[in-house]
Amino acid sequence: MDKIDLQKLEEINNKHAIKVVEEAIQLCKPTKVTVITDSKEDINYVRELSLIKGEETKLKMEGHTIHFDGYYDQGRDKVNTKYLLSKDVDWGIKVNSIEKEKGLKEIYSYLDGSMAGKEMLVRFFSLGPANSIFSLKALQITDSAYVAHSEDLLYRQGYEEFKKLNGSSDFFFFLHSAGRLENGVSVDIDKRRIYIDLEENRVYSVNNQYAGNSLGLKKLAFRLAIKKANEEGWLAEHMFIMGVHGPNGRITYFTGAYPSACGKTSTAMIPGQTVVGDDIAYLKKIDGVIRVVNMESGIFGIIHSVNSENDPVIYQALTTPGEVIFSNVLTNNGVPYWGGMRKDIPDKGINFSGEWFEGKKDNQGKETPCSHKNARYTLRLNELNNIDSKANDPDGVPVKAIFYGGRDSDTTIPIVESLTWAHGVFLGATVESETTAATLGARGVRKYNPMANLDFISVPLGTYIENHLKFTKDLKVIPKISATNYFLKDKTGKYLNGKMDKRVWLLWAEGRVYDEYEAIETPVGLIPKYEDLKKLFIRELNKEYTRVEYIQQFSLRVGKYQEKMERMSRIFENIEMPTAFTEELKAQTKRLRETRIKFVEDIISPFQFFR
Repeated sequence: MDKIDLQKLEEINNKHAIKVVEEAIQLCKPTKVTVITDSKEDINYVRELSLIKGEETKLKMEGHTIHFDGYYDQGRDKVNTKYLLSKDVDWGIKVNSIEKEKGLKEIYSYLDGSMAGKEMLVRFFSLGPANSIFSLKALQITDSAYVAHSEDLLYRQGYEEFKKLNGSSDFFFFLHSAGRLENGVSVDIDKRRIYIDLEENRVYSVNNQYAGNSLGLKKLAFRLAIKKANEEGWLAEHMFIMGVHGPNGRITYFTGAYPSACGKTSTAMIPGQTVVGDDIAYLKKIDGVIRVVNMESGIFGIIHSVNSENDPVIYQALTTPGEVIFSNVLTNNGVPYWGGMRKDIPDKGINFSGEWFEGKKDNQGKETPCSHKNARYTLRLNELNNIDSKANDPDGVPVKAIFYGGRDSDTTIPIVESLTWAHGVFLGATVESETTAATLGARGVRKYNPMANLDFISVPLGTYIENHLKFTKDLKVIPKISATNYFLKDKTGKYLNGKMDKRVWLLWAEGRVYDEYEAIETPVGLIPKYEDLKKLFIRELNKEYTRVEYIQQFSLRVGKYQEKMERMSRIFENIEMPTAFTEELKAQTKRLRETRIKFVEDIISPFQFFR
């Protein structure tokens, strides 16, 4: 480290940060160490370094670049992502872990000398807006300029924020090395490891480049934040944040948690609404109101099937000048192409497999697609024309409503509002999602995914749910909670809803916040009245909504709901859960049983609940 970089490091006046940097240098043995501040010159240095090193290549459109991960480094490595635990713990859910000392010894051996002949980049970030009580500080060390550049798009700069720590050790630390490289990609994939130390708020990652494994600030930091939130009485959630635009210029802020392929991004990007964030939210109680910030400032999104018809806002950002990183898509003459973009794809080019041509097959004889199913785009939120005006407000935005959504073909009503906050937490904690063709294994298998967060929960499940249940204490305004399901089908397998119907569910829920619509009480929650939906469909979609459609969609499938309660009872019978949650499970089971006795029918029309 030269004198200029040493001075940059010393100016943060934090002995704890300086110590971890020194330890990382001694361990990884880089040829050069560069400290990056918040200056435009330093930020541009990182971007240019990625181009110089060949980790990214310029595309034809101004500001656009392409990055390729290794052929076998195209997604999150769940098997080798482990918690470092110094003692056995029962979280009530299956977690991947390794004994701490054993894990540290292993990953240190892989990191030892991993940056020899390479440049170490020392980065400082803020998880959340600057000058905000929500925000956490993060120190990232990496030898990948692509990783560092990606984080410049996804997170807010934090060098000046670190100075405000006043020497505190209250920050997250991430150490990453791409390891040994050939043709610019990590080659020792058998030694790919991502280890999370919850006790020290540290993450170690080696022998990988794919952003889900290498960007410490993404889902790895999320795990650390969930533990911190549960200790301090706030929430770190796998949620979008959006502004829903109601009558007379009214904006109501929603958050929503959905497992993969269940409509999370499509909900956040509904035309006419504004987006604050699409992935991770920090929620805190301030002056009797739940407020929320997006801890990120960008999007690392799946690009497959993004097109002008279904995703007009994102598609526009991807096809106009601006700083965008494409990863693992096809390029031809400097133009990116991807599956599902509804545009003619060239029959040859360069992609994640190298030289590509239509019909190319891999070693197993399987045809190689033009772009990987998990190909991505990385861009700043301010590249989107629907970004909310308060997206970077250090005070956050007030949460008035929360959505929990899953993928369910035969049970859950398209939208149902919870009876109480505790019942809403119960609805979120019992989210299920059916596997799709994009998932390895059998299709249509229901996967339990509490709060769409199962992969990232880093505390006992009962503790996590308890923190949600008690979160309304001392609140002046309690948000409404609704469960949504966009994937209900009829007996022939046909979807009962159109893709844009979710706009109506969203605006009905927005009106419910202000008691503008009455609701029908059912054993599973409150559902819309037909007359209100009919008016909304005409107003919002210029579409006639029939009584037949309403009955098909909002009839209570009692038997199916009872089967779900049986599944939930089996899941939770051996998990130590809060009494309030157990009571909600019993109460809903009882309501369904009594309804079945009263009406006899297996499927009950919504009109039978409202007479």
